[in-house]
Amino acid sequence: MLDLIRKKKESFIIKFVFVVIVLSFIGTIFLVWGKGEEGIGRSGGYVAKVDRTTISYDAYQNAYQNMADTYRQIFGNAFTPELEKQLNLKQQTLDRLIDSTLMLKAAKSQGVSVSKNEVTAAIAAMPAFQQNGNFDFGLYQQTLKVNRITPEAFEESKQRELLLEKTRKAVMDKVTISDEELLKQYHKERDRLELLYASFSAAEVAAEVKLTDAELQEYLNQNAEKFKTPEKVSLSWFLLGHTEPTPGQQLTSDELESFYRKNLDRYIDKDNTPLPFDQVKERVKADALRQKAAKALYEKAADTLFQNIKTGDLGLVATKLGAKVQETGLFTAATPPTSLADETALLKKAFELKQDELGGPVETPKGIYIFKIKEKKAAELPPLVQVRPAVEQQVRQVKAAELAKQKAVDAQKALAAGGVGLKLQSTPAFGYSAKGELPGIGTSLPLLEKAFEFSSATPALTEPMLVGNRWFAVRLKQRIAAPQTDFAARKDEIKQRLLPAKQEEALRSWLKELRSKAKIEISPAFTVANQ
Repeated sequence: MLDLIRKKKESFIIKFVFVVIVLSFIGTIFLVWGKGEEGIGRSGGYVAKVDRTTISYDAYQNAYQNMADTYRQIFGNAFTPELEKQLNLKQQTLDRLIDSTLMLKAAKSQGVSVSKNEVTAAIAAMPAFQQNGNFDFGLYQQTLKVNRITPEAFEESKQRELLLEKTRKAVMDKVTISDEELLKQYHKERDRLELLYASFSAAEVAAEVKLTDAELQEYLNQNAEKFKTPEKVSLSWFLLGHTEPTPGQQLTSDELESFYRKNLDRYIDKDNTPLPFDQVKERVKADALRQKAAKALYEKAADTLFQNIKTGDLGLVATKLGAKVQETGLFTAATPPTSLADETALLKKAFELKQDELGGPVETPKGIYIFKIKEKKAAELPPLVQVRPAVEQQVRQVKAAELAKQKAVDAQKALAAGGVGLKLQSTPAFGYSAKGELPGIGTSLPLLEKAFEFSSATPALTEPMLVGNRWFAVRLKQRIAAPQTDFAARKDEIKQRLLPAKQEEALRSWLKELRSKAKIEISPAFTVANQ
């Protein structure tokens, strides 16, 4: 799924970067914006307030639906609920509405505007309103009418859309890339590096770790929950099996009809429609009598238990109810005795009571349980001697990881000073890889990026880096620079590739600054509904 997202990333950026008003005329809902400071939409509550502007729930729902529809066009059947959740579409929608609100406010303060002529020209250029390549006013009116949109509302919305585009363009047009940046990128893409490195893993240094009893005991105390024995209980219990109704017992017509209505889901036809009462009357009667018998048994068990609960004598309760007491040994919640393995409600209640307490009645599909806590053994931390191997293994892993890192830190310091006395390895010459591949080291884009920043002035990392399960101390051995003569021929092409990303970053930074200065309130109801 993530691969699919990456493959679609380019088209996604084109379609979605700061797009707020999505116009889909056939079969979708049109996003109608409110006016001025009154808000975006005016009914159905609000999802957010941005300074003095309110974003209504209706506006949010329209924007969300339009965004979801556009994603469906991009991803097709791959746009599943799982993908929607991964994309965090609900939050995306809200963020875009907030950003657009801030941008419209900024446009006003910066003097950015859209004329009526610009709106007219933009509408005339829309393929949805053209016939044979020319704007068709009749088609324009008909399309808006079918979608219940007035020309005034549509033109106002189009004006806002153009205003957003102009504002975004004004920010992005200010972005420039210097010749120095272009040259740096040229060398990053064309130069080749050779690196010197030393590496250390926890597994390799584990034998060097020396452990004391004090260290082991300290780790055991600090990580007690990992080593505690679980809480245990043992029970005395008996089960009252469900009995059949008393022969001759009767129910009134009102009782039967009431039971039928309350349990209508039991009497459903093949097409999921309720069966008529007269057709299932005998079934209803049998079910109702069984329920009445079960209720009577439960009430009898509860009364008997209540009358004798102070005595704590489970045997006496069992005798009065004609049942036989059974016993269990000590068990944990994770390892109940076989006879009680599926009785979740009973086991939950058992671990809530204290030793010698009577419990119940607990009704399950098997019947009604009444029980007593024979013994309760709290979770406890065993002495070190009992769990020493497990504690030692974990502490050794922790200490070995710390030692491997420290060795790499020491090696990095030595490398910065020339690397004398270190056992070093060398990579073959290699170029930049978008995947972050470093021969002999592994795959790490962060390390590769830092390596291509190496120069004679800064030839080494300041701190070692973790790649996989190994720590690497790294220094530049040699940088084979690409011929400077090729730069002029590639300069424009590099600029065209770098500029969009830098413009998007400038836009993100600008919006982040606008957000930091704005008062933004998210509706608590919206937050709870989307957790």
